Amino acid sequence: MTPTDAPPTGRVVVGFDGSDPALRALDQAAEEALRRDAALEVVCGWPWGLRAPGTGADPRGKRQRPGEMRGADEGQMLYDAGRAVTDAAVERIASRRPGLRTEPHLTTEPAARALLRAGRDAAVTVVGTRGHGGFAGLLLGSVGLRVAAHCSGPLLVVRGGTAGTRGVVLVGLASEADTDAVRFGFQEARRRGAALRVLHAWQYPAVPPGAGPWEDTGLQHTREAAVPAFATAVLREEYPDVEVRTEAVYEGAGRALVEASAEADVVVLAAHRPRHPLGLQLGPVTHAVLHHAHCPVTLIPVA
Repeated sequence: MTPTDAPPTGRVVVGFDGSDPALRALDQAAEEALRRDAALEVVCGWPWGLRAPGTGADPRGKRQRPGEMRGADEGQMLYDAGRAVTDAAVERIASRRPGLRTEPHLTTEPAARALLRAGRDAAVTVVGTRGHGGFAGLLLGSVGLRVAAHCSGPLLVVRGGTAGTRGVVLVGLASEADTDAVRFGFQEARRRGAALRVLHAWQYPAVPPGAGPWEDTGLQHTREAAVPAFATAVLREEYPDVEVRTEAVYEGAGRALVEASAEADVVVLAAHRPRHPLGLQLGPVTHAVLHHAHCPVTLIPVA
């Protein structure tokens, strides 16, 4: 078997419902699969769209227009509509990336659950900002938020415009607990042939009432600058071909990363998800970057 005939290694999973954000996610997922020599799995879960295209069918509602089908007929109609969506995705990829192996997956599972299940052993899962049925003001839809809050593997949220390639992978670093995200950033920079920027944002804690102001002697600045330098030291030896720049800034992490994302192709961020009585929740920095970054964001879950 020649290298060109070899089967793809691994899978890239993308959620698709035919919406404009999903089309952008599909195109990005195809690029990710090509970079990894992986197959592309297109997942359409239930219900991505509440109505079949061109019909008034609503599986949640009781009132229907005259002549609309119910029961098994309606189920068949919705299945056919979902199949048409996945077929359109396969045709789009075949026309743009003819050498990429694409696997459609239409399921009756809720969309977020289907993506979480499919993404357990995937190289990366890709979602758009929001799909059909989302409110126009939402910056990230409910499916994307649920997957971000519970994914066990890398998740790429495709957002931002089409400003072209900047040749920079940006990693947000909070502490040495984010080493998995830093390693992913090195790997991503190598895959893209891009430079790597590791940004550590920090602030003094709030001054207790009655206490004097923090005395800035420069010592804390020196310590904080050492954080990204230390986190990248070993990996620089492992990835000598990757150009690396580390930086520590005195600023809120969310604001700093959103501003820096305007000059990056992708942001890589460790997903710190504090436990909550209702389940895992996204931390404030992760939430801010997912909603306001100027480019796609890759989340690396922290155990």
